Amino acid sequence: MLNIPYGKHSLNDDDIQAVIHVLKSDWLTQGPTIEVFEKRVAEYCGAKYAVAVSSATAALHISCLAAGLGEGDILWTSPNTFVASANCGLYCGAEVDFVDIDRNTYNLSINALEQKLKKAAKEKLPKVIIPVHFAGQSCEMEKIKQLVDFYNITIIEDASHAIGAEYKGEKIGSCSFSDMTVFSFHPVKIITSGEGGMILTNREDLYKKLIRLRTHGITRNPDLMKGKSHGPWYYQQVDLGFNFRMTDIQAALGASQMLKIDKFIEKRHHLAERYNHLLQGLEIKLPWQQPNTYSAYHLYVIRLCLNKINKTRREVFEQMRKAGINVNVHYIPVHTQPYYQQRGFKVGDYPESEKYYEEAITLPIYYNLAELEQDYIVKVLKEVLQ
Repeated sequence: MLNIPYGKHSLNDDDIQAVIHVLKSDWLTQGPTIEVFEKRVAEYCGAKYAVAVSSATAALHISCLAAGLGEGDILWTSPNTFVASANCGLYCGAEVDFVDIDRNTYNLSINALEQKLKKAAKEKLPKVIIPVHFAGQSCEMEKIKQLVDFYNITIIEDASHAIGAEYKGEKIGSCSFSDMTVFSFHPVKIITSGEGGMILTNREDLYKKLIRLRTHGITRNPDLMKGKSHGPWYYQQVDLGFNFRMTDIQAALGASQMLKIDKFIEKRHHLAERYNHLLQGLEIKLPWQQPNTYSAYHLYVIRLCLNKINKTRREVFEQMRKAGINVNVHYIPVHTQPYYQQRGFKVGDYPESEKYYEEAITLPIYYNLAELEQDYIVKVLKEVLQ
């Protein structure tokens, strides 16, 4: 029986040789390959600065700290995301709140954001907002920026799904409509470094802060020190930072993968278009793409018309899994998690996210997925639904 995952990395000999080259070098941790990876991503996306870190969770954490988020502040994000998009605010001692999603894109709703901002302006506004580019499709960043700029709110794009995607002809990560953008290089993402993340920004002040925060808050720059340097060996801790460093081994893999990113995304688009064609006529809702976006297609999510198929989502899920197709569900709304319920959130707070969650199933999509395997996925789904 076939065993088809929902996502999977793709490595070749070039990737392996890049890692071997580092293993044979004098650098395994913080060496020159990290700068190569950072430069390659920054140039690809059109941003001035890039900071590689150990994970996208670490990237979100220190991005919030660099933005000055702290005790007494509020962070807003989408309920339809992995918990890291919200947890990063709590790590900083801030409170977290959510903005419901758009029923078509499953990204943060512009209407919901506008209404929430008007209400918050009379009470308390967020210091940071984190729009999440769900499944690889960009949020409506220009509209978000227009809405929050008036209130001087920092924008951090959670683009963990979206490296290589575009919005209005620009690469996600250009930071044209944000202060910072965060990428993930987990193995199921578009490209991988095994584990790792990166922050892009066009602001030099944020870049310098991020560099310190990823390495214990330490600087070797005499201009940032208190008092005179003791000599070339000298460093000072000027912030409370973390050991969030990426290794040269990881950076070598990531830098090699970046050379193939467009090929990876083209294949994902091909598979998505095949799904769109092959799944026509079924009692499901296919992913909808905004005309001004180019998705990275990290995920291909369908919604079941449960009132028409006479099956529960769980029954569909389990029958697909039984056939060797490892479908998944992205995401359980963050505000329904027990930890967040303890913080005062409850089911019913964000109805669009909850309705979406009840119907969503993620079908497999990744570079090495063969068309014959995709045909099998569609065949089984049709049988299950009928």
